[in-house]
Amino acid sequence: MQSVSTKPYLIRALHEWCSDHGFTPYLVVSVRGKMQVPMEYVKNGEIVLNISYNATRNLSLGNDFISFSARFNGVSRDITIPVGAVVSIFSRENGEGMGFEYEESPVHEVPTLETAPESKKDDDGSDEPPPSRPGGGKPALRIVK
Repeated sequence: MQSVSTKPYLIRALHEWCSDHGFTPYLVVSVRGKMQVPMEYVKNGEIVLNISYNATRNLSLGNDFISFSARFNGVSRDITIPVGAVVSIFSRENGEGMGFEYEESPVHEVPTLETAPESKKDDDGSDEPPPSRPGGGKPALRIVK
């Protein structure tokens, strides 16, 4: 029997925890191969994304893919990320969260989203770049009780 990954469930749980407590959830994604992310924001093979409800539209935290629309410098972009590429989720305000191993997923290829007419969306008013990982270097895990 094939083991089911706990990663998508933990991502959803930490996203809900952040949202319930007024924190801003951020994802760190390892960008490898074909991925539907704005490549101009990728640094050192990773991209940091704000996945709060205020910063995204049509957020879907699925078992295989995370997808949403977000604005980058005022331009709406569709984002699709394989769950296996998520290396951490953390709160911007206090840095608490969880780190994961990168999981190679040869079975799943990032689906292409149909191009829909761009709708007018409110920008979250934040033109600041996404924060780097708390502490700067390697991800640090902290026990939350």
